[in-house]
Amino acid sequence: MTVDALIRVRGLSKHYVRGEQVLPVLEGVDLDVPRADFVALMGPSGSGKSTLLNLIAGIDKPSAGSIEIDGVDISGLSEGELADWRAANVGFVFQFYNLLPVLTAFENVELPLLLTGLSGSQRREHVEAALTMVRLSDRMDHYPNELSGGQQQRVAIARAFVTDPTLIVADEPTGDLDRVTAGEVLDLLDELHRELGTTIVMVTHDPKAAARAARVVQLEKGVLVPVDAAPVIAH
Repeated sequence: MTVDALIRVRGLSKHYVRGEQVLPVLEGVDLDVPRADFVALMGPSGSGKSTLLNLIAGIDKPSAGSIEIDGVDISGLSEGELADWRAANVGFVFQFYNLLPVLTAFENVELPLLLTGLSGSQRREHVEAALTMVRLSDRMDHYPNELSGGQQQRVAIARAFVTDPTLIVADEPTGDLDRVTAGEVLDLLDELHRELGTTIVMVTHDPKAAARAARVVQLEKGVLVPVDAAPVIAH
């Protein structure tokens, strides 16, 4: 058992029912993710990697097994409790950014803070610090359509960590970016991991992106296959 594991997954299974057909996606998955780890989940299309990410993030609920995160068994929470838990503990980074087009970069990053008890001045301080870290302090009043794809993804990353979440989940965060811009986004995730000790679980199909993680685990037909060591790229 991993010492100080932030995430403990045990006997996790997930299936979907389509008519009379049962479609298994995950079968008996066990996984430990230590605190401050950066894990890449890889696997072919349909292997269940995004499903596993969604279960860890509390977006979906398992058919069997347990998911314990920072001592909380989220698999036993109600939908309302899960929503509250996600808001307090998870930062999300998606392939297509999911920014609201009618809000500025500042307002998009501020959104998750509106669910907290912070004052307006405290929220501004947090948002400005987050946008400074992603090197977009000069773009905070710009709308998404005024930003490049890479800048939009950096805004999304700022939004993900502005609440200081327990973990960040990233689903193909470089999938819609060119090679150079993807590298910049991965540099930023690496910086969050190394300098802030942020725990990151990232789904990717790109071996170069996976190589930036501290550890890679492989999914094959719903079964998790650990990889002893991720390829190393010098920084």
